[in-house]
Amino acid sequence: MQKLDSTTTLNDAILELETRRAEEGKMLKEQVNQAYESIKPINLIRSTFKEAIASQDLREDIINLSLGLVAGYVSKKVFSGMEESPLKKLLGTSLQFGITLFIVNNPETIQAISDGIIKFIGGDQDQDQQIEPGD
Repeated sequence: MQKLDSTTTLNDAILELETRRAEEGKMLKEQVNQAYESIKPINLIRSTFKEAIASQDLREDIINLSLGLVAGYVSKKVFSGMEESPLKKLLGTSLQFGITLFIVNNPETIQAISDGIIKFIGGDQDQDQQIEPGD
């Protein structure tokens, strides 16, 4: 009986090891597939793009740059007017470059100015609610 018991135990151990090996083989194949998918160029680009979109600083930089470019372009068009003399083109381009750089390098100043303009146009709400003496 001793021989039968040890043979059964050995067969059970072999079966358990084979099952574990099959499971670990499946897990290893999945890990290899995941690694392969993650190093594909399109997936690298996609993940980098998602990380860039998620970055708040990058979004603010893009917005500031866009505002600077638009403001510079509008100022160039206003300055140049209808006449297209070479001197006006050069001065307009210089003005566009200067305004764009100013806006991109000083976003806090531009934000403060725009907040002031909005308050001026909208009116100050505190002036309407003056407290009379004796209240």
